[in-house]
Amino acid sequence: MGTILLVVLILILIGVLPTWNHSRNWGIAPVSLTGVLVLVLIVLLLTGRL
Repeated sequence: MGTILLVVLILILIGVLPTWNHSRNWGIAPVSLTGVLVLVLIVLLLTGRL
């Protein structure tokens, strides 16, 4: 379950990068928020809590 969630969050991180046409005027906020979520998920996976 945790691995599937990690893959989904990484795909979301790629999707919100400001290089794509649909997200160009969003700025960096979605990327940084999703990056923090991925970082928290990685820490939870490494500590065995997820």
